[in-house]
Amino acid sequence: MTQARPRFRTIKEYLDYDDGTDTRYELVNGELVEMPPEMPINNTIAVFLIVTFVRLGIPHYRLATGHQIVVSSSRVTARQPDLVVHTEESVSAILSGSRVLQAEMPPPLLVVEVVSNSEEDQRSRDRDYIEKRKEYALRGIAEYWIIDPNRSTVTVLALNGNEYQEIGCFQEADRVVSPTFSELDLTAKQVLNAGM
Repeated sequence: MTQARPRFRTIKEYLDYDDGTDTRYELVNGELVEMPPEMPINNTIAVFLIVTFVRLGIPHYRLATGHQIVVSSSRVTARQPDLVVHTEESVSAILSGSRVLQAEMPPPLLVVEVVSNSEEDQRSRDRDYIEKRKEYALRGIAEYWIIDPNRSTVTVLALNGNEYQEIGCFQEADRVVSPTFSELDLTAKQVLNAGM
């Protein structure tokens, strides 16, 4: 017997929902979208970047995995990036008791998505490269990184108006250039291999 997936009209309905499993979901246009299991390297890359940002002087409390962000979409949508670098204002907002960074709250400084199985799952790839790119830009997030282990690329995008401008698509020994973190001294290979 197939069970119908619930539809949500508000973020509150979504936050109140519990299906009794540990399944990870994003809310997209009012529907639950089950997130595929992460490849082990995805979490390792996120942890590597957390350590890197701490070394750059970003306080640990402004770095998060698992935080969800309400984004602009045709219907209620909440995304969960692999890594969020908050501003002081956005971290204060989400840590004040909200389970998601609501649309009226300040945007974070940077979001990072590590693409899962981009060659095998076109839908997952489109989500990170197309849908989230538009949504994060409209949300006003200053910088967006797309890390694609299958394609061995690190793409850095910077907000220009309501759209992202590509700063670069970095590979191998290319130094990753970030307008927000100019002191960053990492190559694409270091990011993709999580410093190994």
